[in-house]
Amino acid sequence: MKKPLILVTNDDGIYAPGIYSLRKALEGIGEIYVVAPLVEKSAVGHAITLSDPLRVTEIERDNRFFGYAVNGTPADCVKLGCKCILPRKPDLVISGINQGPNTATNVIYSGTVSAAAEAAIMGIPAIAVSIASFTRQEFAFAARFSRKLAGMVLERGLPERTVLNVNVPAVPEEEIEEIVITRQGKGRYEEAFDKRIDPNNRVYYWLTGKRMILDNGNDVDDLVVMQNKVSITPIQYDLTNYSFLEELKKWNIKME
Repeated sequence: MKKPLILVTNDDGIYAPGIYSLRKALEGIGEIYVVAPLVEKSAVGHAITLSDPLRVTEIERDNRFFGYAVNGTPADCVKLGCKCILPRKPDLVISGINQGPNTATNVIYSGTVSAAAEAAIMGIPAIAVSIASFTRQEFAFAARFSRKLAGMVLERGLPERTVLNVNVPAVPEEEIEEIVITRQGKGRYEEAFDKRIDPNNRVYYWLTGKRMILDNGNDVDDLVVMQNKVSITPIQYDLTNYSFLEELKKWNIKME
């Protein structure tokens, strides 16, 4: 019986500490391939490269082969990995461990989640894993939990078009209270642009903002993680508003 084939990717880049911790934690569970962006590609969403060639570089970490770096986006990495690099279609794709939360509307922008979504589009079960801090690097528990969840997905599978979006509090393991199955929140940033002047007296803008929590409830991904609980949200890439579909038909929109 063949060992499961697992593709590991991320959007923080192949040299990020999160993907290193994840790759190490998965040892022994199957045949592991790492295909990740050469440099950080955070917040690129589901972008793919059409106008430039994609190049693949073999990368070493700790003086041994670690994986393949691609000068493209996370979605590129999944496409290229599955079609050209891996010996066969993977049984599972895991994207992460991302530095920073991917909850609420962040999932739209997230390269981490989009890499997992690309796998789902290709009919491959996928998990996206993030820790809820841009600075603290508490990867140990998230890595071990990823291994456990990977085993469950390999055994049980996932529905079509479905990704498990996992967010882990960036706190010591003893402070994590429980695992909660959640829904995607509606929280968003109240954004602003800081207008600045460069040394050549040219105007440029820097995106800033403050987080606005718009939801309430014990099953909202944002709020659950803030309570030091692990959030697991089953998400899908079908964006159709089914509740409005029949109403829109009643508009009787026709050609002139």
